Amino acid sequence: MDKINFTKMVASGNDFVVTESLPANTYNLSNLAKKICDRKFGVGADGLLVLEPSEKADIRMRIFNADGSEAQMCGNGARCIALYAGKKRIKIETKAGIIESLINKYNVKIKLTKPKNLKLNTPITIDGKISYVNFINTGVPHAVIFVRNLDKVDVFKYGRKIRHHKKFSPYGTNVDFVRVLDKTSIKLRTYERGVEDETLACGTGAAASAIIAGCKFNLLDHNMLKVFTKGGELLRVYFDRTNNIFKNVWLEGKVHIAYKGVYYV
Repeated sequence: MDKINFTKMVASGNDFVVTESLPANTYNLSNLAKKICDRKFGVGADGLLVLEPSEKADIRMRIFNADGSEAQMCGNGARCIALYAGKKRIKIETKAGIIESLINKYNVKIKLTKPKNLKLNTPITIDGKISYVNFINTGVPHAVIFVRNLDKVDVFKYGRKIRHHKKFSPYGTNVDFVRVLDKTSIKLRTYERGVEDETLACGTGAAASAIIAGCKFNLLDHNMLKVFTKGGELLRVYFDRTNNIFKNVWLEGKVHIAYKGVYYV
């Protein structure tokens, strides 16, 4: 029986199993992710983060969702890896590009890749009714919908339908439901592709929602918006905007190590 040493980490409610250098020829990482992320029979997590050497950055991060699919990027996962690495500044290689990080104790700030594919007010039909969604890719795709009563939204039901909508085929999208609180803050609930459920937080979703809120409603407080998550944690999203061009997008929030352990394969 093989043993895998791991660290369980949590970033603003997103939880991850972190491990290092698992050779693909030894383990099927997709199957491993499904088993180790299982909350009944495994460690339990939203995703598995596998660290590998990098020729482009300080470290390479591979991200496997709880359903075994491999993701291009994960904002809260990258913040976990930045703290795990134990250095004030590092660069992390992801499939979406190079992520920079800055650590101040347990507060971790990362610079995301440049957002792309911004589309506002796109009509889609759900249950025979037309809804208008906004779209942006902040490392992974996000559909953003603004609502008045966030607490009453059936995130699982409608998030799942939008996630699989033909408009976003073949790969689907994450779905963010957002309520604007005031000129400086929003509240967010996210259905995450790959987890296939609502999560307590989503880093790239917070960035996507903040950018689109800033774009549609001209929200911004000294280049920063506060994002309150389902789990109650506060994320801060910083960005520069010129018309509808966004750059220098940073995501900031708390990260902590829950525990370390051994998983038996």
